[in-house]
Amino acid sequence: MSELKKTTLPEFDPFKKIGGDFALLGAVSGDKYNAMTVSWGECGVLWNKNVFTVFVRPQRYTHTLSENTEYLTLSFFDEEWKKALIYCGRNSGRDGDKLEACGLSARVENGSLIIPEANLVLVGKIIYKSKINPEGFVDKSLISDNYPNNDYHTIYTCEIIDCYQK
Repeated sequence: MSELKKTTLPEFDPFKKIGGDFALLGAVSGDKYNAMTVSWGECGVLWNKNVFTVFVRPQRYTHTLSENTEYLTLSFFDEEWKKALIYCGRNSGRDGDKLEACGLSARVENGSLIIPEANLVLVGKIIYKSKINPEGFVDKSLISDNYPNNDYHTIYTCEIIDCYQK
């Protein structure tokens, strides 16, 4: 396994990386950490900062940790880890260490979850968070299609402050 090294932010296709390949969102709070699979997210520039934005439902264990930390990580993997990402999306970290259960390892650096098997890790400092407001939907069908239980995501926008890459 190649070692992750600090690097500058590379150019990549967020549509493919997040929407197609998926990623793991990592959070650390105290001595607890968790990662969950995300396939909704954004990368870009906001408020003159390089940012990523992720969306987390309130019932997710990662949401609990995200509410009690300053930092989130977004980790991207090669195809060989697809089953692990599926596992992390279907299982809760409340029930045990799901990273270990699917063959991934974890280390905490400066309050951030680093998964060494990733090929790219973005470390973000939370600079904005808000709950999705149903009144903001212009296309009301998106509510019934995505929120039949009214469990609106919390939006976390993070300034990218570090980047690790193989």
